[in-house]
Amino acid sequence: MAARLEIGIDTFGDITLDADGKPLPHAQVLRNVVAEGVAADQAGLDFIGIGEHHRKDFSVAAPEVVLAAIAGQTERIHLGSAVTVLSSDDPVRVFQRFATLDGVSNGRAEVILGRGSFIESFPLFGFDLAQYEELFDEKLDLFAAIRQQEPVTWSGTLRPPLTEQSVYPPVEHGLLKTWIGVGGSPESVVRAARYGLPLMVAIIGGGPMRFQPLTELYRKALEQFGQDTDLPIGVHSPGFVAETDQEAKDLLWPHWEAMTNRIGRERGWPPATRARFEHEAAEDGALVVGSPETVARKIAYAARGLGLTRFDVKVSNGTLAHEHILRAIDLLGREVAPRVDELLS
Repeated sequence: MAARLEIGIDTFGDITLDADGKPLPHAQVLRNVVAEGVAADQAGLDFIGIGEHHRKDFSVAAPEVVLAAIAGQTERIHLGSAVTVLSSDDPVRVFQRFATLDGVSNGRAEVILGRGSFIESFPLFGFDLAQYEELFDEKLDLFAAIRQQEPVTWSGTLRPPLTEQSVYPPVEHGLLKTWIGVGGSPESVVRAARYGLPLMVAIIGGGPMRFQPLTELYRKALEQFGQDTDLPIGVHSPGFVAETDQEAKDLLWPHWEAMTNRIGRERGWPPATRARFEHEAAEDGALVVGSPETVARKIAYAARGLGLTRFDVKVSNGTLAHEHILRAIDLLGREVAPRVDELLS
């Protein structure tokens, strides 16, 4: 594990409610996401990741544009996706967009490539869900070739080949920092190791130690593939910070319940209960929720157990209001992060 754990935030730009309980316009939520990115930079956090979705309950369909807006108002925070759904995108354009972001942000861009947990982008952009695995495998192979910033000669089965083709703009310094986002598949972990790319583990449910076999597999696979065995490993986990444990849970619960039930109806999940919420909010649960001390201890626990270099808290939680998110970001940067440093030292 690195000497200092990086701490960041993720957001999907969930549609939140106004004072009358009505959904805010997508445009207003986008402006709020930019403000949250600025607040994260001011609070001293290391990273903001913005997810890509193509549905009514999320505002962000083009993360790079929002990240560029944040870049123009910040100085040090790194800017990335959470995740970019590479399967339904074009690897050339993904690289170009993030290389452009890297240029305008003075080297602060990162991309997290994944398959996503929603499938709306496939029919929207004309891709066949029956080729779900094949699309990601082939497009990642092409992206990895483009990332080397040399003329690309490549061929696959799902798009025309490239022959000695250069892709512009180049990244100014080194290579574009590229992570592979995984949700629990050993095959995805081995794939990240094969390409020598950092691993970002999305913890949506269950305790972080449930993912220990995956991080161990990743390190073993890196060694077997002859890659650098000290590559970064990060975690993305939903959470919320308030002054006390009870306040944090009471504020988060109704929004977590509504969000979980909304998505659960699509996926056949049982209805959310307060007991399940409390279980996920416990020490070994997926929800990083509580007072600054509680959240710091949960982050340090995961960092030690998994050997992390970064921990990103997904601060958007369904309709949870923007002002609560801003306060959580401030607490995360000014109180949680320094406490995590103390606990890990």
